[in-house]
This record gives sequence, C-alpha cells and structure tokens, in this order.
Amino acid sequence: MIRNFLKIAWRNVVRHKAHAAINVTGLALGMTCCLFIFLWVLDEKGIDNFHSNGKDLYVLYATTKANGQVSASYNMSTKFDTTTRPYKRSYLVEDAKAAVPGIIDYANYATGYDLPWGHPETLQVGEKIVKMNGSRAGADFFKMFSFSIIAGSNAVTALNSRANMAISRHTAEVFFRTPANAIGKSIRYENKYSFIVSSVFEDVPEHSSLKFDFVLSWELQDRMLEWSSNNFDTYIQLADSADPKQVEAALNRSLRNRLVFSGGFIYPVISKGSEYHVGLQRFGDRYLHNIFVNGKPTEGRIQYVKIFSQVAIFILIIACINFMNLATARSVKRAKEVGVRKVVGSSRGNLVGQFFGESLLFSFLAMVFSIVLLIVLLPAFNSFTGKQFGFPLVHLSFWVSLVSLALITGLVAGSYPALYLSSLKPVRILKGTLRFTRGATWFRKGLTVFQFVMSIILLIATMVITRQTSYVQNAHLGYDKENMIYTRIEGELSQKNKYLLFKQEALKMPGIAMVDRTTEVPQAMNFVVNDDQITWQGKNRTDVVGVKPASVGFDFVKIMKLQMAEGRDFSPANPTDSTDAFLVNEEAVKEMGWKDAIGKSVQAWAKKGHIIGVLKDFHTQSLHEPIKPILLDIKEGEYFGVIVVRTQPGKTREAIASMAKVYRDLNPKYPFSYQFVDQEYKKLYSSELIISQLSIVFAVVAILISCLGLLGLVMFSAEQRIKEFGVRKVLGASLSQLMALFASDFLKLVLIAFLVAAPLGWYAMSRWLQDFAYKIDLSWWIFVAAGIGSLAIALFTLSYEAFKTAVANPVKNLRSE
Repeated sequence: MIRNFLKIAWRNVVRHKAHAAINVTGLALGMTCCLFIFLWVLDEKGIDNFHSNGKDLYVLYATTKANGQVSASYNMSTKFDTTTRPYKRSYLVEDAKAAVPGIIDYANYATGYDLPWGHPETLQVGEKIVKMNGSRAGADFFKMFSFSIIAGSNAVTALNSRANMAISRHTAEVFFRTPANAIGKSIRYENKYSFIVSSVFEDVPEHSSLKFDFVLSWELQDRMLEWSSNNFDTYIQLADSADPKQVEAALNRSLRNRLVFSGGFIYPVISKGSEYHVGLQRFGDRYLHNIFVNGKPTEGRIQYVKIFSQVAIFILIIACINFMNLATARSVKRAKEVGVRKVVGSSRGNLVGQFFGESLLFSFLAMVFSIVLLIVLLPAFNSFTGKQFGFPLVHLSFWVSLVSLALITGLVAGSYPALYLSSLKPVRILKGTLRFTRGATWFRKGLTVFQFVMSIILLIATMVITRQTSYVQNAHLGYDKENMIYTRIEGELSQKNKYLLFKQEALKMPGIAMVDRTTEVPQAMNFVVNDDQITWQGKNRTDVVGVKPASVGFDFVKIMKLQMAEGRDFSPANPTDSTDAFLVNEEAVKEMGWKDAIGKSVQAWAKKGHIIGVLKDFHTQSLHEPIKPILLDIKEGEYFGVIVVRTQPGKTREAIASMAKVYRDLNPKYPFSYQFVDQEYKKLYSSELIISQLSIVFAVVAILISCLGLLGLVMFSAEQRIKEFGVRKVLGASLSQLMALFASDFLKLVLIAFLVAAPLGWYAMSRWLQDFAYKIDLSWWIFVAAGIGSLAIALFTLSYEAFKTAVANPVKNLRSE
C-alpha cells in the first residue's frame, strides 16, 4: 500500500511540474534555513563543552554591592603584600581550597603579564622571532581541562616548574618542526627570560573560548609583576558528589573571615561599606551567559541562540503553511479524484495515507534539495558567521535530525490537505456543488496572515538590527578614531629615553602627524572598582566609584582630539604636571560629587595631586556600556602600554612604513605589529554584525516563502472565482477594476498582518535594544517602511495571477453555463 501511495504521489509530481517545483522550493528554503541555524546553534552550544571534566568545572565571579548599585565581574581580587620583594600575593581559592570541602583542584588563568587586555607576545629560537598568544595558568590547569599533552611531561607536571613552558603543536612546528624535537629545548620569551619546553599540547580546538599557543606557570606572576592586577580568572573543579551551592556558601563564609587590611591593601580589594560575594558558574555555560544582570551571569549570546532557534521554527512553519495553501489551491481539481475514489470503495484512511504520502515525498525531495543548498552555501555562511562549519557527513545525530526534520515537515505540511480533502462528500463533489465553508476559508486566510506576521516581524527586526549595528560602528565617540594606529610598548621601548627617541624620530618620517603614549588601548579601557588606592577630596568612606586610572603622554588629549569642558590640558611648560596633575572626565566629576572639580585633590595609587582640567565625556568601551569615570595622569616613563600614532589623511601606508623602520631600528629583537583603532573598535560589535547579516538573509527567505504561500492562496481564489470574473467582464467590468477587485482581498490580509506584527516587532526590538546603553530610537518610519515593503511585495506576487484571471476569455469560462 505504501508503495502504491508513493507511486501515485510521484505521478502527481511528474504531471504537475510547476506546482511541484513551487512546493519543493518553499519547503527546501525553509529546511535549509533550519539546517544552517541548527549548525550555528549546535556550534554555539558546543563552545567549551568538550572537556571530560566539564560537568565539574566552574569559573568564579565576584559581585559587589555599593551605593545601591550592583556590579559583577569574573576578575578575582588578590591579597597583595607590598612589604616583600618581589611582591607576594595570595588568592582566594588558594587559601580556601583546604578549608572548603568539595574543591578538588583550582587554577588561575590570565592573558598578558603587563597589559590588562592581553596581546601576542614574542618568542625567539635562534634567529627566528615570532609573536604568539600566550597565557599563564595554575599547576592544575592541564589536569582540569582537556587540552591533550602529546609530548613531554604529563598533564599533572606540565606547569609545576617556573623554568618550564608548555607549547602547542603549531608553536613546536614553527620553531622545531615536530613536537618531539621541541622537548627540552630553550625558548627566549620577550627577550627577557628563557624557558625550557617541558611539554607540547595539541592545538587548542576551535570550540574553546580559551585561546593560547603557549602557557607559562602561574607562579611566574610574582616574579614578573610588581604591581597588583585583577585581570585573571579562577577556575575550580569540584568533586562529583559536591553541591555547587554548598561550595559557594562555604567560600563566602571563608571570605567574610578575611575582610581585613594587609600590607596596605584590603583583601579582597573592596571598600568599606560594600558587600562582596563570590559565585560559581559552570565553565561550559560562560560563553553563552557572560553578561551580568543583578550580579549574576544570565544574559549574553544565549539570547541570539534563543532568537535564531525561534526563527528556525517560524520559517519552517511558514514553509509548511505555504505547502498547505498550495495544496488547497489544487483542491478543486483533486476533489473529483477524491469523489471517484470514495465511490469505488476507498476508505478515508487510505485517502489520508495517500495525501500524507505525497507530502512526505515532497518533504524528502525538499530535503535532498536543501542538502545541496547547504553544501553550496556553506562557504558563504562560514564567511558570514566567522566560523568553520563542515558538512557533518559522518555524524549519525545529524542524519537522524535530518530525517526527523523531513518527517515532521511532511506530516505538518500535509496534515490540513490530507484531513480536509479526505472529509469531502462524494455526492456533492460529483454533482459539482462543492463549496468551501466560511470556516475553511478563514482558516486558510489565517495561515496567510500568520505567514506575513512572522515575515514582517523579521523585516522590522532586520531594519532595527542593521541600523543599530551601523549606529554603534559609526557613532561619534567623543574622540576621532580615524587615521589612528597603535603599537605595543615592549622591549627597548619600555625605557623612557627610547620611547622619547621613537617619538622624536617618528615625527620626522613621512605620513606621521602626531605620536603619544597611553597605558590603555583607546577603544577598550578596562575598569576597576575603586578601592582605597584611589581617593579624592570629599570622598566618604562608603563611596565606591568605578574609576579607570590611565597614564598618558603630554599630547594625548591632542592626538585623540578630545574636548576640554573646563580647565586646561597637560603641558610640558608646567613641570609639576608630571608629578601632581590629573585630568578627569565629566562623568568622574558627577560620580565623585563635585560641582567645581578644578583644584580638587586626588590620590591615585602612590601619586598625590590635584585636578587641572575636565574633559568632555568620551567612550572608552563599546556602546553596550555607559560612559565611565576616567582619571588621567602623566607618566611618559611608564614601562607598559601602547604608542598611539595619528597618520596624515591619505598617507596610512607611508606612516606604517615609517613606524616599522623606526621601530626596528630601536627595538630589533621584537617584531613590529600594529592595529588600527577604528578596526579594533568594530571588533567590539562582531556579534551584532553577524546577527545583522543573518537577519537580512533569514528575513528575505521568510518573505520569499510567504510570497509562495500567498501565491498558493491566489491560485486557489482564481480557481474559485473564474466564472465570477467571466460574468463581470461580460457585464462591462474593465481590466483595472477586475484586478483591483481581485487584489483587494489579499492586500487586506497583508494589512491585518502588519497591524498584528508592528506592536510585536516593537516589543521584541525594545527588549533587544535594552542591552545597549546608547541606541537608536524606534522611529515610526521603520514600521511604516516594513508595512509598505510587505504590501509592495505582496502586490507584486499576486499581480501576475490577477492579470491572467482578469484577461481570461469569458466565453471559455462560461461555456458550460
């Protein structure tokens, strides 16, 4: 019987090729979108979830409550003793591991030893000098995480010595050709230290959020650093039987017993009057849940996973509705077939099976077509998303999901035609008195309205996301990010006289307009919670303000093109500016409670001074974040940071060549590298850019499928009203009148869909925009444009069928009358 169903279904496909092509195309487009979204969601959920100990791995985060505000961060505070040389510090879990049951192992992890944002670092073997991404990790790091050791020491001993380093397979091949050859060899690090390669690990997988080419022992932090940095994460591994909530509570009980001053610093680094709480988050959840809401990591990329999962479902439903409408459009022709089959003894079950067989055949044909589209479009999708998806040919779960998707699609798409057509009465069909009930008519129209509601919402979302992405990338930040390049201060340039020589020589070179230095990258300043290391005149003991101290050169304000709100800029003509002068921004004045900031005293770290000027606010992070208080001082002799160069317009190549020459002359042991400020700023919105591009694609596909569904309803209406139009034409109706009459009913459906979609789209986009501190307004014209666009697309879709029906010869249509 099943074979007979499939044979009849195939004959119908061959006999009605145009109808079959529209059906297969609509279903295939819907399935292809689902498959792409499925691959993307699967990849997102797979990030950091490949570790064998994954269910027991946790990352610590700290929540601070002060002045009625809640702030949270993954960065953990330290006890930092300045009475010893080198400075000695201890860590929360280091002290609590023995006292808190359930903690098996812990490891601190950080990138960059002297810059809070991380950076490639210089490795040298012989004459070969290469920049690699490095990290510092605790001794238990490789024991906890599944980064396989392929040569040398095992996971337990890989990082148990300060003299050793672990490198990746790629690093080993760059310097030593093979991992085996690397073991026991020496690598010069940053032209300062030499380390012995003790182990080689497999290259870090794409599905890891932690990226590194080599790892040094965390114990080196005390030897290589002489200042306190909180830019590190702490990971712990719990016993299988441990309850994370109980461990978290025990950690906080241990923490409260140690909120005391030591070595001039509070442990953890917070101010009096504030509350400090440590929380645990499963490590595998961090990638998708890394935005803090009310002190807990609940938001993040997970919202995009949810959004696109819903989009996949809606597009598939739209494709199924499209199939239903097209099947209904042919119901008048299929009705007589149903009547004859019932007369000769076919049961309703057999008819239902036949129609479901047809829909399943269409579904599997569409699935084959969608697999072809998936293979063809996969490279473009990879470039869109920045990922490296491969066709999962050998994954059984993929094929099971594929077959399940085809079955579900076929059953859902074929349900209405199968159940409706099989219920028709043969007597009415064969008498020619078949009429569709008002309920059936409204059901089909409702399906079309639903299709366009989803499509219009996607169209609104696409317009809003595209405009917001463009806004954040091109917004005026309070400084000029164009024609600005920066390079890291390292090696010989860490010396003040060498930096000043670099500046002097670079300013003589072609293409370079200005040169200055700063301890912070302009577009990504990281902020710290204020403690007793930063105080100001009028500060209460309970005040906690997030202030970013940064040290700059005398020309920083000029090179950034910042605006002064009051007071004056730093100047070499004032010798005391180097020792006791500060600049703040307007937000700092507001947060510190000053009405007149000029002359107010400030102490930052060990430096005391007063405010000489107030800068107009400028953005130092992405527009997701509000403007934060900033405190600037002069330290042209600081050993870390970046050199910022403003190039002359149109002479970027000459400027880069000039920088490279001066850099290599003064710093030959370090490869020259540079970044553009504007390009680095755009990277802050890489997720939004990807979402914007995907939204455009999915909106276009959804509208295309909806138009195919509308075409099905138009074809059905034309079948039903062919004689009506013949009578109207005989009575003198013009072509334009007939087309307007035909189109009006469908345009009303699109208008209803718009009235439903507009408030839903407004609500959804309002929620999405809440993640941005600075955002576009949801202007009325966005919704009007979406409505007009959908009406225009619908009119274009039905115009051909309307024209064909209106110009049909009434004699042929009325001959039987």
